[in-house]
Amino acid sequence: MGVVFRSALWGAGIGALLMGALTTAVELSVPSENPSSLPVTIIAILAIVFMFGAIPGGVLGTAVGFIRRSAQRPSQLQRPMHPPLPQQPYDMWSDLVERCAESTRRVAAAVQTVPKSAAKDWLQRISEQLTKELDDVRGIAQLGRALGAVDSQHPVYQRLLKATHDFHQFENEVGRVALQMFDHPELDEARTHLEVLEKQLPQLST
Repeated sequence: MGVVFRSALWGAGIGALLMGALTTAVELSVPSENPSSLPVTIIAILAIVFMFGAIPGGVLGTAVGFIRRSAQRPSQLQRPMHPPLPQQPYDMWSDLVERCAESTRRVAAAVQTVPKSAAKDWLQRISEQLTKELDDVRGIAQLGRALGAVDSQHPVYQRLLKATHDFHQFENEVGRVALQMFDHPELDEARTHLEVLEKQLPQLST
């Protein structure tokens, strides 16, 4: 049972007990000229006990129960505060890796816009090769972290910075070739552009 319900029962019980004792004492101490029969007297006492003892006591007990329940609830201001999440230190390697990843995603998206043809299949293979080169970019970044390099002049950082530049340049070249393939999607027309593009792939593993 809840706190309010228990308090209401206690209040009603105490009120009925007190009023019953008072009514019985008055009935016994005050003589009556016309005494009522015992059953009538008992019913009268019970009615008075219920009306003027149990009901007021129950109301008062309910009020006390609400007060007790409110006191038991934790205050919003006392609610424990969670410790703030630790701030992640700035990682200069992740920034460069993400820039290469963005170029890779844009190249893949550009390839999908080209009309279906054998030339597009070739361009798709070139795009997939760029995705493999992205794994090498992540490897270079891991090397920099392992060495604890924080200087932008560190050779590993400079290598990764150059890779970022190469990826961006290659992205621009793919856009140029894709635009030409809209007008000339035939393999013979696009072959020269695709061969040049393939040679310009960032070769990080070599």
